[in-house]
Amino acid sequence: MQAGLLQTAVGNTPLIKIKSLSDSTACEIWGKAEFLNPGGSVKDRAALGILKEAQDQGQLQPGTVIYDGTAGNTGIGLATLAAQMGFKTKLVLPEGLAIEKYQTLEALGAEVVKVKLVPFADQNHFYHTARRLAEADLKGFWANQFENLANFRIHFSTTGPEIWEQSAGTITDFCAAMGTGGTFSGVSRFLKEKNPKIKTTLADPMGSGLYQFVKNGEIKTEGSSVTEGIGIMRLTANFKEAVIDDALKITDQEMIDMLYHLAKYEGLLVGTSAALNACAAWKIAKAGKGRKIATILCDGALRYQSKIFNPDWLKQQNLIPKPLIL
Repeated sequence: MQAGLLQTAVGNTPLIKIKSLSDSTACEIWGKAEFLNPGGSVKDRAALGILKEAQDQGQLQPGTVIYDGTAGNTGIGLATLAAQMGFKTKLVLPEGLAIEKYQTLEALGAEVVKVKLVPFADQNHFYHTARRLAEADLKGFWANQFENLANFRIHFSTTGPEIWEQSAGTITDFCAAMGTGGTFSGVSRFLKEKNPKIKTTLADPMGSGLYQFVKNGEIKTEGSSVTEGIGIMRLTANFKEAVIDDALKITDQEMIDMLYHLAKYEGLLVGTSAALNACAAWKIAKAGKGRKIATILCDGALRYQSKIFNPDWLKQQNLIPKPLIL
């Protein structure tokens, strides 16, 4: 992989103290500002890890087309890096995502294939569709972000060490949501190896089965969520690398309240998954003073502005932002 922008611009994001939440709980709550990556999200790291390993293994040759199924952010990361490397991308996304994601991918030159949002067991799911398209293309490379452990490995080798170093090894807790599982798994395993006493907590939206799996050993869910790219109803290879101590369920109302709070009082324009992560960190902080909690600010709010800053859309979802009670 070419040196320069690809390897220097992805990662090394700052760890930002969320002052209002910290002050109100007598804890320290820190957010890893992954929205500052060149493609705008934490998924740039997964994309870099997957493409770097593929190139090292000789899987990327002139004319290779990169395929994956994505809720947007990994696709944007892949398209961003592929454009710099001279590769084409063909990405399969479910319908109904924030329009900004489709527009960004098209601007990056990716070919976007939209499919209906269906359960994973349905062979028309975006994951299975991307796999079939890649297998049918003699020059196709399937990134396979859910099962490719390059995803986990790059977070173990970069995100985890960065949090440890930036906190001077003082973190007591780490919490985050899971989509593919790569971020949580890589960070949790690294931090646990550094200090087994660090408590790791999964933040799960409604509609996902991982909370029940952590609590009761079964994948079971209720409700649904407007968040995109997090929550899942199966155990991926990346998920299986995680070290999880506990789990919290976060509602959409809690998430949207936090999203607007962070914008108004912290100047942090974050997306839905980042706001959900901040909710989990705040709940952990409220349960005991003196904690030092790190979480992931996955992406920015402007990737979802047609939804989350749209009063009509919020009303349709029965989500009216309310002030946090600090």
